[in-house]
Amino acid sequence: MEIYDTEEEQVAAIKRWWKENGKSTIAGIAVGIIVIVGWNQWKKNKQEKSSEASVLYEQLLTNIADEKYQPSEKISNNIIQQYGSTSYATYASLLLAKTKVQQGDLESAKEIFRELMLKANTIELKHVARIRLIKLLLATGENEKGLQLIAEVDQATTQGFSGSYDELTGDLYVALDRLGEARTAYQSALREGIKSPLLQFKLDDITVAEIVENDLIKE
Repeated sequence: MEIYDTEEEQVAAIKRWWKENGKSTIAGIAVGIIVIVGWNQWKKNKQEKSSEASVLYEQLLTNIADEKYQPSEKISNNIIQQYGSTSYATYASLLLAKTKVQQGDLESAKEIFRELMLKANTIELKHVARIRLIKLLLATGENEKGLQLIAEVDQATTQGFSGSYDELTGDLYVALDRLGEARTAYQSALREGIKSPLLQFKLDDITVAEIVENDLIKE
């Protein structure tokens, strides 16, 4: 540390330091101010967008409840296009798919779910989109495609969803008349914590079907 004997020497040292470092110090302060102002502005814009999207989303829920499909689709597309960076865009897409299903336009609903599987802003919502797509594939008899979508799932990300995938796997196998594999899938779903009475009914139904089939074979 430098030690100065007089006040004049201290002042001279400060002047020298300022001459050598003053510009960079001012630049650093300016950059810091710009970063802070920019961050605050970004947060403000994000909050404003989220608030605007929230208002539109409430309108969307009201229209869907009233079965006003055309206005619902218009609002959904508006949210998706204008507020794509918010979670409301994903939820609006899910609701748009729901209205397509209600109108019988299953192919459009499938396309929406396929896009969400890739673009939804959380892993959880991607799983929701995948599961709903698989249910539509089951409803339209595209059972092998449904099984393929389940096979492609990254098992490391399925916490909270594995039971649902297992139950859907069972449903698809039943539709393909592969009852042994369906039983295994349903039993796995039970182990994963799915406790719905419907799941147990599905298992019981397989047991009955197998008993009837065995009796027919014996005859």
